[in-house]
Amino acid sequence: MRLSAVSSCLLLLLLSVGSVVSAADFVSVRDSSAILYDAPSIEAKKLYVVNRYMPFEQVVTLNSWVKVRDRSGGLYWIEKRALSNNRQVFALLPLVSVREKPEAGSKQVFQIRQQVALQMIESTGTGWIQVQHQDGNKGYVRSTEVWGD
Repeated sequence: MRLSAVSSCLLLLLLSVGSVVSAADFVSVRDSSAILYDAPSIEAKKLYVVNRYMPFEQVVTLNSWVKVRDRSGGLYWIEKRALSNNRQVFALLPLVSVREKPEAGSKQVFQIRQQVALQMIESTGTGWIQVQHQDGNKGYVRSTEVWGD
């Protein structure tokens, strides 16, 4: 009985303070740049400045702040207003081929360099993601070659 009361209190506390986001919810930086902090306050220590389109996994939302995880697993706080639900992916390899179809032997449409952002259109569910470059070109990349999906 005592254990369930403690569990209930903890659950209520979590729900009242903020919301836990489901796994694999990704966001990207909307502004031209944004600051990553070590705590949810502009008075907290500023850790990094990141550029537009940088994808992050959303971990926790707390009022006007979001705790995010980068591709290396680092956790940071960022102001919610600096983020967009527009899905972006970043190339992980020095050079990533974007293909016409979601197949390894398909014609290469274009290539991107490491950390270039592409808008994610959809996942095929077969290990490939349909993407669009800022110039409008579309194609498919392997999900293992990008981060943010």
